[in-house]
Amino acid sequence: MTLTNLGSQLNNAEAQMAERSIGIIGGSGVYNIEGIEIIKEHEVTTPFGIPSDKIIEAKLEGVKFYFVPRHGRTHSVLPHEVNYCANIYALKTFGVQYLISVSAVGSLKEECPPTMMVLPDQFIDWTKGGRRRTFFGEGIVGHVSTAEPVEKNLHKVLVDACAAAKADHHVGGSYICIEGPQFSSKAESNIYRGFGATVIGMTNVPEAYLAKEAGMAYATLAMVTDYDCWREEDHCTVEEIMKVMKTNNETAQKILKIALKEIESTKFDFKKENEFAILTPQDLMSEEQREICKVLQS
Repeated sequence: MTLTNLGSQLNNAEAQMAERSIGIIGGSGVYNIEGIEIIKEHEVTTPFGIPSDKIIEAKLEGVKFYFVPRHGRTHSVLPHEVNYCANIYALKTFGVQYLISVSAVGSLKEECPPTMMVLPDQFIDWTKGGRRRTFFGEGIVGHVSTAEPVEKNLHKVLVDACAAAKADHHVGGSYICIEGPQFSSKAESNIYRGFGATVIGMTNVPEAYLAKEAGMAYATLAMVTDYDCWREEDHCTVEEIMKVMKTNNETAQKILKIALKEIESTKFDFKKENEFAILTPQDLMSEEQREICKVLQS
């Protein structure tokens, strides 16, 4: 990526920042929300590579948001192949401050059956270390706290939206993120239950932590598709999971309509964990590194 392109994207971020834009990362089902208006599709290149797909600028009942399909619009990108850094950075260049993750998950608790919406407030990283998980490094030293990876105000917006949509939902709990693409063995599933995790997925780490590094409010709407494999009487096939996902997508769309309106009406303030994260002096950085840090901290 050239410095000219980077500077252009930085100017775009500065122009959009006053709007405190809303972003959504999720499946292609977002395209099918009734009443959605696609304004423009943006082809973006970042210092960290190319996002999963074009960034979609859209409106829903008057509320503008930016959307990226995590696995590509044709669902061609495996969880460990997702360029999480590029996705988050690209959204930040459009001024995204509030980021909703819509994610399919397996349940690790009896009380969270398929089709339930779960609003986790913690993550457990059980990936294998192959995913780039930070914007820092290569001469930039930075650290953010992930003690509270889900922003509490955005979390409450999703909780309230679930209630308003009359969606069966569970508040709180831990999302354990595994590498994939294979689902768990029964032994692994029972280990994760032993950790006290509520749901299991393959995508929200490092996504949630990168959102922290980018100064975003992040929260997850987790859609339960199955009981993983720990429940002897409920071993699901991929075909069965896909049927549940159709129902889940319809429910998620109702929730998103409500949540988007609430965020737009409040544009609440929140603590940005990256405000004092970068320790390396700017005069020791390259011009490109300074531009990257400016975008992240804008």
